[in-house]
Amino acid sequence: MDYKDYYQILGVSKKADEKEIKRAFRKLAQQHHPDKNPGDAEAERKFKEVNEANTVLSDPEKRSQYDRFGSQWEQYTRAGGRPEDFNWGGFGGNAGGNAGGSRTRTMTPEEIEQLMRGGNFSDFFETLFGGGLGGRPGGARARTTGGGFGFDPAMNTQLRSQEVPVQITLEEAFHGATRTLESGDGTRVQANIPRGVQTGSKVRMRGAIDRNDVVLKVEVAPHAKFTRTGDDLRVQVAVDLYTAILGGEMAVPTMERTVMLTIPAGTQNGRTFRLRGLGMPKLKQPDQRGDLFAEVAVKLPTQVSAEEKELFQKLQALQEERE
Repeated sequence: MDYKDYYQILGVSKKADEKEIKRAFRKLAQQHHPDKNPGDAEAERKFKEVNEANTVLSDPEKRSQYDRFGSQWEQYTRAGGRPEDFNWGGFGGNAGGNAGGSRTRTMTPEEIEQLMRGGNFSDFFETLFGGGLGGRPGGARARTTGGGFGFDPAMNTQLRSQEVPVQITLEEAFHGATRTLESGDGTRVQANIPRGVQTGSKVRMRGAIDRNDVVLKVEVAPHAKFTRTGDDLRVQVAVDLYTAILGGEMAVPTMERTVMLTIPAGTQNGRTFRLRGLGMPKLKQPDQRGDLFAEVAVKLPTQVSAEEKELFQKLQALQEERE
């Protein structure tokens, strides 16, 4: 199984701070988002890879483990070793405990196989972090299977609640969504994700699987058009030079429809208009909504005729006279 350089995937240095990582992730996620690349398997692969890298590097604990362990993993995989031959002691913490510090042990093939089950992330991620659930020894884990989650009841007996990460689109966060949970005996339960959830929101289902609570930890994927801050949305709208100078209307996309916004003459590039009540539903008050901020991006003509150039020169001269 190949070593993955998450820093290289995001195009950042190993000293990058949280803001740099977040900025790089957003840019790449928008670039490779399936909505912008329908039917493009390579773009979908890169989108998942970028998400996986961000899952690790945006989490201080996972990043610390990856930084400490990643280089050793690279050496190990290049040497052609087997998982059961690798010394996991420095990664897993105190295996037995003694006064002199942590002891090391070799994981059994059964433990390796257990770590490698699942399908949300690459084998490398799963082996390091136990399927994205924090790498808790002995904890129950989940895997995405056809839109639902499959549980191993043998690994779930000691937990009162099971936290499961689930990614949804911004559209699903706007309208609400459902996911299907499936226990080891085939029992299925439908989880309803309410409107207005944000990344980090948690949806608890009491006694859903094997009499244990299930908590869905929501992550809202980046959107190709909109960026979100709380319940507010921001969108950039292209406006031609003449409309910006003379005034007119511009079409503004929202989560439901396109609306027309009247802009005044002399609108500057970067000016932002606030459209009240056209943002995201509020989680605890879904009948209320945040706002939509439309930022003007003035689009300059790429080709100018001789006559147009002469007119622009006259306008420049008139402007200089007024100043």
